[in-house]
Amino acid sequence: MNAIDPRAARVAADSPEPEPLLEPTDHAAFLLRDRGDILPVLRGLQTAVDRVTVHFNEGRDFLLTAIIAVDEDSVTLDLGADEEMNQRALTADKVFCVARHEKVRVQFTLHGLRRVDHQGRPAFRTGLPDDLLRLQRREYYRLSTPIARPLKCLIPVTDDGGATTDIEVHVADISGGGMAFMQPANGFVFAPDMRFANCRIELPEVGTLVATLQIRGVFDVTLRSGGKATRIGCQFVRLPGPMVTLVQRYIIKAERERQARDAGMA
Repeated sequence: MNAIDPRAARVAADSPEPEPLLEPTDHAAFLLRDRGDILPVLRGLQTAVDRVTVHFNEGRDFLLTAIIAVDEDSVTLDLGADEEMNQRALTADKVFCVARHEKVRVQFTLHGLRRVDHQGRPAFRTGLPDDLLRLQRREYYRLSTPIARPLKCLIPVTDDGGATTDIEVHVADISGGGMAFMQPANGFVFAPDMRFANCRIELPEVGTLVATLQIRGVFDVTLRSGGKATRIGCQFVRLPGPMVTLVQRYIIKAERERQARDAGMA
């Protein structure tokens, strides 16, 4: 029978639902890569005994645990309550960990868990994560832009002859990590991994967002009308802090306006 830290068991019992995973590349501006930045976050999770959801087996399996030790080159987690899940986690090449510390989401990947004895009790141990996503809700909240006041993004595209033309697209949704838009009809064809610098979005009554966009995904979608369209998902590449603040201000403002309209209709 597993010897589980009673504090970790309490955390698991209080929050039985697993935390979903985010795509880190959608929020590259909030990835920590330096060990000096990663260690304090992990130690904060340990001190607060925050619940950690460990996903593996391509997201089909998960277990709930807590960090019980953080060293300069390793992290130790308590075993989960289910021994079968513990064994599955041990055979996984990598596991994806999600936690929340002081209302801030933390996500990281660990490679190759091994079972060890920690202070007389069994535990998981592995090396530190290569990077760590630290993201507040307002930073990864994705706002569907208002139909009445759609956002327009100007994307500079350079042709083979060196001439640059701004292509205007309508932004479908936006967050601190990126945006999405529909492929313009009879226009430039966007494809994954394309990168465009100095893209501009006028955020009403907030300011002008200037960003480098990298195409992360191209998807065929069915509209409510039944028609077909192509949706382009983009990542903001190394978006500066002031630009992130602009996006956050716009999202907060748009949400307040939506709530006011809903209250008026009610």
